[in-house]
Amino acid sequence: MPGEDSIIEWATGLTIAGGAGLTAWAAVSPWSELFGPVLRRADSPVSMPLTFDDGPNPAITPALLDLLERYGARGTFFMIGRHVRANPQLAAEVLARGHAIGNHTETHPNLIWLSPARIREELLRCQEAIEDATGHGPRWMRPPYGFRGPQLAPVLRKGGWAGMALWSRAMFDWKPQPPGKMIRRMARARGGEILLMHDGDPFIERADRSHVLRSLEQWLPRWAEAGIKFPTIDDLTARSAAIPATA
Repeated sequence: MPGEDSIIEWATGLTIAGGAGLTAWAAVSPWSELFGPVLRRADSPVSMPLTFDDGPNPAITPALLDLLERYGARGTFFMIGRHVRANPQLAAEVLARGHAIGNHTETHPNLIWLSPARIREELLRCQEAIEDATGHGPRWMRPPYGFRGPQLAPVLRKGGWAGMALWSRAMFDWKPQPPGKMIRRMARARGGEILLMHDGDPFIERADRSHVLRSLEQWLPRWAEAGIKFPTIDDLTARSAAIPATA
């Protein structure tokens, strides 16, 4: 039989391991609020916010805007600051056509490892790029990869951002793939969920996102016929009293 010291050591190790596992889950799961509140679902079972990360991307974003307009759908585009600087007219077009824009940082780093000062710099540089291109300052941000630590929420509060907008269902579309794979994933989407998709790539200019367009061509008309609405993240939170961030 193990001695009392051995049992205590085993229990202590298990507790530490469990705490580490909980922390890791909280840092990456869109459902975790351990490191601050997150927006992860729509406010109605007939609403399905469509969100797109890592643009703007001139290879796909214009065609995506045309497709959304065809079905009266509006999306929320979480843009990377350096991509906005490279394509300011496209960023402005996204807003002009009735869509919402969110802050997705300047360079798409893993925020878990950054200090509060570095996180603030990433957010403010992206904010500046979007404001210069569109005249509009995003209220919501989405952490790259969905990764965040305990240092992010205080930065958002002090900067005046409304908070973190995550998702309910990811389409796993960040790599080129046959459209059929994504079409099958979309079959599992339901009203009330916030969908995560990508119209760009953090590190590749003019990334291939044709599978995203092809998949939405299949599902947008079906969802619209079923009575699904496509509000932006800003629509969901129009009653929020938070003010836009300023430098």
